[in-house]
Amino acid sequence: MVNMRQIGIMGGTFNPIHTGHLMLAEWVRDELNLDEVWFIPTGSPYMKDTGDILPGRERLHMVELAVFDNPFFKCLDMEVVREGRTYSYETLEQLKAAYPEDTFYFIAGADCLFTLDSWKYPDRILRNCILAAAVRGDVSLKEMEAKKEELEQKYCSPEGIKLISFLQMSVSSTEIRRRILQGHSVRYLVPDRVIAYMEEKGYYREKSK
Repeated sequence: MVNMRQIGIMGGTFNPIHTGHLMLAEWVRDELNLDEVWFIPTGSPYMKDTGDILPGRERLHMVELAVFDNPFFKCLDMEVVREGRTYSYETLEQLKAAYPEDTFYFIAGADCLFTLDSWKYPDRILRNCILAAAVRGDVSLKEMEAKKEELEQKYCSPEGIKLISFLQMSVSSTEIRRRILQGHSVRYLVPDRVIAYMEEKGYYREKSK
């Protein structure tokens, strides 16, 4: 008998990973009763300036440190080792080809719903996963439900997108980098093991040129 799993996919630059990422992953895992959540750091993200982004292997290692003690979390290097720009549709197609019996849930913030049309091949993304979008206080539920319906009509069935209630959080990797640059504490914003590694390497203490 084939073991059919429900797998969450947590993609992102993770520059660096922070507690907001971990809380969202755990929240969605619990809400949807997922078997696991796979963190997949981007290699070379096509929608971001790579000048301020640490090398993929370093960001991958920080994610590994962050998820180390959660038996439901694991980290994959598939985007870091892939050559060229990183596209979510390629990752999801690769996962679905390797694990055809599993159901994948692409975990994302509320903003993802409103930018998905600008992503590379959104139809191919939603063909291979269910989008689990976090509902937070900065975007109204009515707006998200309207956008959800619009996207489903264009790309997938009504079951292709799920809205997940989540806490209002303002923590971001950008803010964390700014605080480190200014010499401020990021304790409780970033897992202790990741902080220790960043301090050892001197990451984010100087602004990229």
